[in-house]
Amino acid sequence: MTFALALAALLLLGAQPQLAAGFKAHEFKTCDKAHFCKRNRNREPGTSTLVLRSGEINPSGKFVGIIRNKAPGKGKVALFLEITAYSDSTVRMKVNEDASRNRFEVPDVLEPGLESKAVPLSVISGSAVEGDVAPVHLSFGEGRRAVLAKDPFAVHVYRGDDLLMSFNGKGLFEFEHRRNKTEPPAAAGEAAQAEGAKAEGAGAAAEGGENILEQAVEGEGEAKSDGGAEGEGEAEEAEAEEGEIIGHDAEDESWEETFKGHFDSKPRGPEAISFDVTFHGAQNVYGIPERATSLSLRPTKGPGVHSEPYRLYNLDVFEYLHESPFGLYGSIPMMLAHSAARTTGVFWLNAAEMWIDVLAKPENATTPEVTTYWIAESGILDLFFFLGPSPAGVVRQYTAVTGTTAMPQLFAVAYQQCRWNYKDEADALAVDAGFDEHDIPYDVLWLDIEHTDGKRYMTWDSTHFPHPADMQNKFAAKGRRMVTIVDPHVKRDDGYSLHKEATNKGYYVKDSSGKDYDGWCWPGSSSYLDVLSPEIRAWWAGKFAYSSYGGSTPNLYIWNDMNEPSVFNGPEVTMPKDNLHFGGVEHRDVHNAYGYYYHLATAEGLKIRNGPANLDRPFVLSRAIFAGSQRVGPIWTGDNTADWQHLRVSIPMLLSLGLAGMGFSGADVGGFFGNPNAELLLRWYQMGVFYPFFRAHAHLDTKRREPWLFGEPYTSHIREAVRTRYALLPYLYTQFRTAFTAGTPPMRPLWFEFPADPRLFSHQDSFLLGPSVLVHPVTVEGATSVKVLFPGSEFWYDLKTGQPHASGERELPVALDTMPVFQRAGSIVPRKDRARRSSTQMEKDPYTLVIALNSTMGAEGELYIDDGKSYAYEKGAFIHRRFLFSNGVLRSLPHPDDVAASHSLGAQRQAFETPCVVERVVVFGLPADKLARSREAVVEGTGVRLEEEVGPAWLRPGVPSSVLVVRAPRVPIASDWSIKIFDP
Repeated sequence: MTFALALAALLLLGAQPQLAAGFKAHEFKTCDKAHFCKRNRNREPGTSTLVLRSGEINPSGKFVGIIRNKAPGKGKVALFLEITAYSDSTVRMKVNEDASRNRFEVPDVLEPGLESKAVPLSVISGSAVEGDVAPVHLSFGEGRRAVLAKDPFAVHVYRGDDLLMSFNGKGLFEFEHRRNKTEPPAAAGEAAQAEGAKAEGAGAAAEGGENILEQAVEGEGEAKSDGGAEGEGEAEEAEAEEGEIIGHDAEDESWEETFKGHFDSKPRGPEAISFDVTFHGAQNVYGIPERATSLSLRPTKGPGVHSEPYRLYNLDVFEYLHESPFGLYGSIPMMLAHSAARTTGVFWLNAAEMWIDVLAKPENATTPEVTTYWIAESGILDLFFFLGPSPAGVVRQYTAVTGTTAMPQLFAVAYQQCRWNYKDEADALAVDAGFDEHDIPYDVLWLDIEHTDGKRYMTWDSTHFPHPADMQNKFAAKGRRMVTIVDPHVKRDDGYSLHKEATNKGYYVKDSSGKDYDGWCWPGSSSYLDVLSPEIRAWWAGKFAYSSYGGSTPNLYIWNDMNEPSVFNGPEVTMPKDNLHFGGVEHRDVHNAYGYYYHLATAEGLKIRNGPANLDRPFVLSRAIFAGSQRVGPIWTGDNTADWQHLRVSIPMLLSLGLAGMGFSGADVGGFFGNPNAELLLRWYQMGVFYPFFRAHAHLDTKRREPWLFGEPYTSHIREAVRTRYALLPYLYTQFRTAFTAGTPPMRPLWFEFPADPRLFSHQDSFLLGPSVLVHPVTVEGATSVKVLFPGSEFWYDLKTGQPHASGERELPVALDTMPVFQRAGSIVPRKDRARRSSTQMEKDPYTLVIALNSTMGAEGELYIDDGKSYAYEKGAFIHRRFLFSNGVLRSLPHPDDVAASHSLGAQRQAFETPCVVERVVVFGLPADKLARSREAVVEGTGVRLEEEVGPAWLRPGVPSSVLVVRAPRVPIASDWSIKIFDP
C-alpha cells in the first residue's frame, strides 16, 4: 500500500495531500536536489588527492595503513585503511576516520563467522614506507593479489596476470571527514546543546562491528614510517578542523538543506564518500536493486548519455514507473560484472542514501571495461571485492559475507491469495471455499490493514473478525495458513498498550530535538520503533508470543509492509534524516537498513513463539530490503500496476534481486493498482507460477479478481497454471535448498548457466527456474507466437508435451492456454502430479521423475526433502537424493550433501523418513526406434519387471501420448535403487 491512499485518513486529521495520479517525480529528489550527490557527481576524473602514506601487515595478517589528503590544508586528518582477504576469493577494504569521530558502521548484517574465514596477506613486492613510490603487492594465495598504488591511493585486484577490478583507477576517490561548522557566538550554545542530545550514547553506534581505527591506534599495525603520522594527536587534528570547512561554504547546502518544505539540519556537516570501481574486461553490469529497469544496467553518464544515476534509498513509491533508474523500496549495494571470460562483483556495506553512475565507454576505448561511480551521503567505506570467476561463484562469495537465503517452510513456496482487504471472517471463509469449489490449490490467505482495530497492529476488529483463532483453525484443518499485516508505525494512542509500553520504555526513534518522533501513517499520528537497538528488537520479538498477540495461533504468519519506513508527511514520504536512533546515530546513516532490522526482529518473534524446544521456521514478508534480508525471509516488488509493462519488467526486477542474493522474491500477480483484463490476469498467473514467491494481490479499490471470477476458459487455464506450480514444488523446494547452502538464486538469468554466450548478456525475455527449467512468458497482449532463445547446444523439451526444440532462436505458436516452459536436455526433474487442495496434503504423494535425455543419452538431477517446517534439518533430518541416468539405467544415490551430513554428525544425526515412492518415470528424447521397442523395464537386483508405454508427459486432458513412461515402479524415493529402462 502506498502514500496516496492515505488521503481520507489524512484529511480527517487535517493534512492536505494532493490527489494521486500516478508516479509523482516532483515528490522525490533527483541527484541535483540531493546536495551531496550534486557536488560529487560532477567531479573530474584524476582529481583524487588521497595518498597512502604508510602501512604494514599486522599480526592478524591484515594490511593496515594511513591515508592522507595531499591537497593544501587537507592533510591533517588521517584516514585508516584495513585490507582483509578471505578464503573464498574475497577481499575487503575498510577506510574510516579515527574512532572518536564516530562514523556509523552497519551492524548485524555480516555473517557472524566471517572473520574465521580470513586468510593472511603477504607482501610480495614493494613497501608502504613514505618516500617509496613503488606499489605494494599483496598476495592471498592461488595467484590472487591486490596491488596498492600510493599516489593517488588505488587498489587493483588480480587473478594471475588478469586485472579484474580497480578501485580509484579513474581518480575519483573522495572522503569528506567530519568536522565542526563555525557558528556565530549567539548560536554556539544552542548548537552545542543540540549536538549533545544527538551524541547521547554515541559509544554504541558501531555495536556489533570490529572497529579498525581503534585497532590501528592501539598497536595492531598502524605504520610507524609515516614521518610522524602516528604521533599527530588530537591537538593537531583539532587544529585542522577548528573553524575549517574544507572546500565548501559554511552557508551552503553542505551543512543544511531544505526539500519540499522539509528542513534537514545536517549537524555533522558534509561527510560523503565517493569512488570509482572499474570492472576490466566486462561488457555488462547487473544488480544494485531495487528498481524497475533493465537487467543489464544501462550507462547513466558519459558520451551521448544523459540520465539520473541509479539511486539506492528505500522509499514508498506510488505507482512506480516501469522503466527508471529511480530506487524503490529496497537497497542492496551489490553489483556484478560479467563477460564471456569471467564474472566479478563488489559490495559496499553502507546503509546511507547512495547514487551510482554507470559510465559510458569513451569513444576511443580499445578494451572492454565498465567503470562505475559510487556516492554515499555518510557512513564509512567498507567495500568487498568478489573475484568469481563464475556467476555462481560471485553470488556464493557475496552470500558467504551477508548470508544465504533462509530455508523456507514448504507452504511458503506454494500459492498465496491476498487482497486489500478481505472484509470479514465470512468473506475470508467464502474465498477459501471458492478455491475448493473450483479445484484450485492454494496455501495461504492474507489479511491487510482493515482487519485491525483502528490500525492498531496485532489487534482485531471485533465486529468483522470476532473469532480470529477459530477462523485460523478452520483454515488449518485444510492444511492452510493465514497471514496478517504488521507495519512499523505504531498508533499514538494512550489506550493502545503497545504504544504506551514503547513510550514508557523510550523505545521510539527520536526527532532531532530528542523527543519521540511523531509522523503520519495509516493510523494517523504514529511513532516508529527504534529497531537499530538490539534491546528493542528483542522486546519486539517477544510481542509475537501468543499471550501478547491475542487471537494469533501457530498457523498465523506475518507481513511487514511500509517499513522503508513510510511516513506520509515526511520528506520524500519517509523519516527525516536528522532523526536519532540508538547510540545517537542519525537516521541518514541507517535509513536503508531500517526495514531490514524490523524484518529481522519480527522473524525472530515467530521463530521463538513456540518455545526453544519447538522452533518454527518463520515466514515474514517484507517490502523494504537491505543486504542480509535474504537470510530473514521473502520480499516482493511492491505496489506495481496491472499493465503489460509491469508484467514484463517483473522479470528483470526479480532477476536483479536474485543476483544480489535476494532469491526469495516475487511480484504481485495481476498487478496491485488497476483492473487487469482476463488475458493479462491469465498471463500473469502463467508467469507468476514460476516466481520464487507466488502471491496474487490487489488494491482496495480494484474489482475482485479471485482466479475463478473471469469465467471460462480463463478459470481452467489459471487452474492449470497453479497446478503446474504445485506439481513442481519438489523441484522448486530443492532449488531453495541450493539457495540456502550456496546462495544460488532459484530464478536466474540465462547467462548464469551459459556464461560464455554474449547473446544472453542483455536477454530478459525469459529466465531459468533452477538449472533445468526455462520459462518464456507471454508478455504481449494478443500474442499468437513468441520468439524463444534456447541457449547451449542441446535440446530443450516442452515441459507439457516433451516435444524437443533445438538450440537457437525459434518462433513458436502460443494460444491462451500455452505456457512456453521447457526442460533442459541432460536434466532430471522431480514432480508430484496428483492435484490436492494445498501443499501439506501432498506430503505422502508419490513422485514422477522426468528424464530429459541429452545427446549422449544421459541426464542427472536431485531431490531434497525435509519436514518442511522445523529446523530439524540442521541436525541432519533430511533426505537428499541424486539421480543419474546413463546407459539406459536410472540410478538413485545419496547426494554428497547427504553423505557429508552423515560424516559430520555420525550417530547424532537425526532421522527423517518418508513413505513416498516413485509412481512414474517419464523419458523425453528417446529415439523413435527405441521408443517403438521399449515395453518393459527392470528394477535391478530384484528382478521386478515394470510396464512401459508410450504415454503423456503429464496426466492432464489434451496432452498427447508421445514419450516413454515407466508405470508404477513403486521404488522408495529415499532408497538406493536402479531401473534398467532400455538397452543402450
